[in-house]
Amino acid sequence: MRALAVDAVVAESVVTRSRFVCSLFRVGSEAAVRERIAVHRREFWEASHHCTAYVLDEGRVARSSDDGEPAGTAGLPMLEVLRGRELTDVLAIVTRYFGGVKLGSGGLVRAYGGAVSAAVEAAGVVELAVWPRLLVRVDYGVAGSLEGLLRLREDVRLAEVGFGEVVTFDLACADAELLASWVAGQSAGAAEVEPAGSVRVEL
Repeated sequence: MRALAVDAVVAESVVTRSRFVCSLFRVGSEAAVRERIAVHRREFWEASHHCTAYVLDEGRVARSSDDGEPAGTAGLPMLEVLRGRELTDVLAIVTRYFGGVKLGSGGLVRAYGGAVSAAVEAAGVVELAVWPRLLVRVDYGVAGSLEGLLRLREDVRLAEVGFGEVVTFDLACADAELLASWVAGQSAGAAEVEPAGSVRVEL
């Protein structure tokens, strides 16, 4: 799966005097989707249509709306662009300002799908992967050097460093077994490594 490389982007196109303004957002839940759409409708109340499509939860949730356009001419082609790019946790809103000329079903499909494609190109995308999450606990004596080495590794994402009786590194890694072995070597076997599920990371 992939995600937008930015939190939000707007791209505009004009087709036979109608303006199509596509706003793309990173979103994490259907509640966030509803809030974004509601705010957008209030802000751009004078537009003819606000057609939407979104994909969540690694593609398991996907919905679209034609918002008054002929059925299947807006939301579905928008959704197909998001699916075709393998995007997740993304909301597309295409706001149309009617220019007085009807586009026909084929013209609408091309216009709405094209608006989303242009916005995705403008935003850029990043690859996503699910990596194991580990909690690594070490004494203060080796924590400083270990943290520096962890931050240099391309196969590690260090999320948080906690300071208590020992130092705890909350991290994700591409290969848990390999990293646990490496940490043991760096700490002379003194580190404690605890599996903590998995987490999605940007590559």
